[in-house]
Amino acid sequence: MPAPALVVLGSINVDRFLTIAALPRPGETITGRSAAVRTGGKGANQAGAAARLGCPTSFHGRVGDDASAAQVIADLAATGCSVAGLLTAPGPTGEALILLQPGGENSIILAPGANHVWPEHVEFSQEFLRDLGRSSGLLLQCEIPQRVNLAAVAAARAAGVPVILDAGGSAEPLSDELLAGVAVLSPNESELARLTGLPTTTDAEVLEAVRTIQTRGVDLVLVKLGARGALAVPRHGRPTHQPAFAVPVVDTTGAGDCFTAAFAVGMSDGLAPASRLRFAAAAAALCVQTAGALPSMPDRGMVQDFLGKTGD
Repeated sequence: MPAPALVVLGSINVDRFLTIAALPRPGETITGRSAAVRTGGKGANQAGAAARLGCPTSFHGRVGDDASAAQVIADLAATGCSVAGLLTAPGPTGEALILLQPGGENSIILAPGANHVWPEHVEFSQEFLRDLGRSSGLLLQCEIPQRVNLAAVAAARAAGVPVILDAGGSAEPLSDELLAGVAVLSPNESELARLTGLPTTTDAEVLEAVRTIQTRGVDLVLVKLGARGALAVPRHGRPTHQPAFAVPVVDTTGAGDCFTAAFAVGMSDGLAPASRLRFAAAAAALCVQTAGALPSMPDRGMVQDFLGKTGD
């Protein structure tokens, strides 16, 4: 494997999908339309997306010592991502139950399993530190303990590597110490509202919430707005809005992870800020047209063809 341009530290899960007509009411039993088991987890999704987009990527995380581990490792390795940094922890591999509803919307119940099995005093492997030192960026999410992300931010700071933090995965507040070490924070509207306590139903409200969180040290906030696209807001400078591409939606699972990873790939490749946004929006538009999380991540050729058809 070549030296990684991106390092991802985070979660890897077994995703169990149930396609349903509507969420059950309390005490109600419903019949699902279909069921499937696939590999996911926000960390694995982002690592697989970056690798499929042609960016040398290494993933570091934890699987359990159960029968599920081998399959999720194989699935992530098949994207071209290095999985040499995956460690085994006692107990089950992380799992997510995903209730997929009409229109591609989903509700997720997460059992973190091995993703949360970290020693109280976090010490990273020499392989992680070596990969980090050779990389151009570190991708984090919130499906592993915040103390692990804090330690990773400190390691990245020591190595002079920027950190991209996806805010999804946990309702736990993000500490000022963590945010101060983040170059790019990538929340969706609801995550931004939760982090700031402010409404985010309009673009003006989103911008006010972003400016509030930037007082805590974040350089760039990348807000995923669903059907309204995305907004990139630098601490100093004007916001850039990227409209969403109009495509048929099959499953939104993993689309936000795909978007964040594609933006990080654009950073690593040295794309101009507006081009990074468009590249990320195109990758996410392709992602939502396929069922599953990791299986839906597009490759670079698909993104380039899609952009070519849109006139970019």
